[in-house]
Parts: sequence; structure tokens; C-alpha cells
Amino acid sequence: MTPTIEIIDAAEIWRSLESAPRGKTAAREVLAAARDLHGLSTEQTATLIRATDPEVEAELFETARSVKETIYGSRLVLFAPLYISNYCSNECSYCAFRKGNAEARRRALTQEEIAGEVKALVEKGHKRVLMVSGEAYPNGGFEYILDSIRTIYGTRSGNGEIRRVNVNLAPCTLEQFRQLKQAEIGTYQIFQETYHRPTYESAHLAGPKRDYEYRLGTPHRAMAAGIDDIGIGPLLGLYDWRFEILAVLGHAQSLEREHGCGPHTISVPRIEPAAGSEFSLKPEHAVSDHDFLKLIAILRLAVPYTGMIMSTRESAAIRRQTFELGISQISAGSRCDPGGYTESESQTAQFQLGDHRSLDEVVRDVASLGHTPSFCTACYRLGRTGSDFMDLAKPGEIKCHCEPNALSTFQEYLDDFASPATRDAGRKLVAAQLATMEPVPRQIATGLIHRVWTGERDVFV
Repeated sequence: MTPTIEIIDAAEIWRSLESAPRGKTAAREVLAAARDLHGLSTEQTATLIRATDPEVEAELFETARSVKETIYGSRLVLFAPLYISNYCSNECSYCAFRKGNAEARRRALTQEEIAGEVKALVEKGHKRVLMVSGEAYPNGGFEYILDSIRTIYGTRSGNGEIRRVNVNLAPCTLEQFRQLKQAEIGTYQIFQETYHRPTYESAHLAGPKRDYEYRLGTPHRAMAAGIDDIGIGPLLGLYDWRFEILAVLGHAQSLEREHGCGPHTISVPRIEPAAGSEFSLKPEHAVSDHDFLKLIAILRLAVPYTGMIMSTRESAAIRRQTFELGISQISAGSRCDPGGYTESESQTAQFQLGDHRSLDEVVRDVASLGHTPSFCTACYRLGRTGSDFMDLAKPGEIKCHCEPNALSTFQEYLDDFASPATRDAGRKLVAAQLATMEPVPRQIATGLIHRVWTGERDVFV
């Protein structure tokens, strides 16, 4: 494992925040550099964090919109979390799954129950899931995880199937990571929660997760084992968001230095109330809506080719504002408890949701805003991951793949699952997007869409 000092240097982070220039000129120089799409250094990022002038912040948001549009176009990838178990060996003060929570109703889904959850999801139109488990496994141990991945991939209903399983799991051994790779997962996601060591130790009272350094080195172990798509992120609100943003940037930079590629995604969840939680949010660490939008815009400029994920913790109104500023993936129609998609009575949810809309409602809303809902999983399945993905993304060549694939998978959703109102909104969006595309990707997209219209499914380039 890479020594912690090489990943996160708290003293250096604070020095960067305290010494970064605060004037308009310095901030505008950073924004100009960001438009070159090469990302930002720690010092440049700190300069934007310290910028509070309304004019400069408006320019920050506009620059983030430009960078997002240049790299990602109108695409917005949709997925659903699939919770298979809420057993846990940790005492995390902010989480309903913590081991000592007497209010939690413990449950690990059987493979038959997992298949039922998958069927419910695919019959709504989902193609991609994030499989989530508490950090303790029932009888069968890690084999339970591997069996669950096989069950998800093996469950179909009509035209519905899950084409890519991403996972959010406890830190794994090298051998377990190799097994996950063989199971053909997409992204391995793990959150440090907070990079501030004293806060980390006070929030994680017992269990394996209390080991700050072991968790911090987990993405490095995963990449060493051959998993090249990693998802990281802080839980915003545990500590000062300014520190967390520079720390997650440092974590990303350490992966790129050691493995030649940074994280595939960074998530930006804000802490939400959880049943049985003993965590009390300190007012000075609460992240306002304004600061939340600002940090998303800053991250988009700092790591322009890294996907950014927005969960249903946030309200529909806030989620809408984040799409243009940098978010490239969102969950939709989510449940965050085992059995949540098939049972009317909720089990213990990991946290409180802010957006309770169905997938169809979210898709219609996204389309009405001019964004293309994408269910594409092609890059995972064709090996365009890790550094191979970045080699296409950085020169802009990925657009000839992603834009057509987004439209063809969206057309699949419209034909097979959409309500009449969503189908109408979607058809208008598809026509508008085709009209504005460059000739080569438009020709590719038109061909894929025609194949979907004539009955083919799962077509991509």
C-alpha cells in the first residue's frame, strides 16, 4: 500500500488553502487555464475555493458549464443502487447500518430475492446497477458477493437485463479484487468518507473501517489487482468541504501517479439523517446549497475527465442545477434498503432520500432540460476502461462512441419502457440532438437508432 503521507498531507492542504491568492485576477487566470481541459493543480484548485467574489463565482459556473459540455455533451448516465445486505461490522456514527444500531432490521437477500429485485429494476428500464452491501457478509462470506453478481447478470425479463454491475463494498484483499475482476464488475466504489484523520477517528468508533490508512490505500490495491475503474469520494458534512475537495483531488492524483490513471468517478454525497444515527452535524461543517454547487463546479475543472456522481440524497431541484455544472451520472428511482424495489414495507434505509421520483419521471425531466438520458454500458464491455478510456476521452474521440450509444440506449428505453408523456419528450430530444451533432457521430447514431427501431437491442459502437 502506498504510504499515507504520499496520498494525503493535511498540513500541505491547509497551507495551500491559506496561501492561495484571493484576487479576481488570480482566479480568472485559473479559469482560463481550466478551459484548456488539462485539469488543475492543488494550488489552482485552492485559488478557486477561496474565490468568493460574485462575479468570479458566476464565471466559475459558466466555465464549468463549458467544460462539461465540451467533454460530455448532453449525456447523463442513469443507474440504480441495489442493496443486497445491511449487515455491518463497523460503528460509523452517521450510518443506519452501523453494527450497534438496535433500530436496524438486519437482512441479507437470498439469491432468489436478489433476482426479484433485479427483475423489478429491469422492468422499469434500468441497465446498470450499483450493488451495495454493508461491510459484513452473511454465511458464505465473500462468495455471497460473487454469487450475487452472477445472479444480477443472469436475471432477465422481456427486453430487460442488467448489462453492467458496479459495486460498493468493504475493502478487499488482492485475491478478492482479482475475483471481482473475473466476475466482470464495472467500477469498484469505496468512499473514504472524510480525509481529515481526527474527524475520521471520531466518526468511526469500532470495526475494520476504523483503520484510516488501510481504507485510504484500498483503491491502490484494487488497481494493483487489475480493476482499472475506481470510484472515490468524501461524505460532505463530516468536515470542512474545502479540505475534503483538496484531499479527494490529492487521492485522485496519487492514483494517477502510481497507476497511470486516476479514478473513473468521484461522488459528492452530502450527509443526510439516518435512523439510529448518533452523528450530530456541526454547523460549521454543513455544506450550503451554494457551496455545494460551487464545489461541484470546481471539481469539474480540477478533474475534467473524471465522471461525477449525484445520488438521490439530493432534491430534484438541486439535482437539476448540478447537471450543467459537472455531474455526469445520477441514480434514479432509488431505494437504499435490501428488498426496497419489491416490498411495500421499507426495511432500514441507509440514509434519507431527497428525490423520490420514479425512473420514468426522472427520465422525462432530464430530457425536458435538454440532457440525453444514457443507459450505455459499452465502454465497460469493450475494454474502454481505465487509461484506455482516457486515451480516447482526452483528445475528444470518445464522442464518436458515447453520443451515438447514449441515443441508441435512450431509444431502447423509449420504445420498451417509457410512458406516453416520456416517449413524446424523448422523441423530441432525440430529433433535436441529431440535428446538432457533427456529421460522423450523427451518421453513426442514426444507424444505431434505426437498428433499435427495427427490433434490435443492445447495439453500440
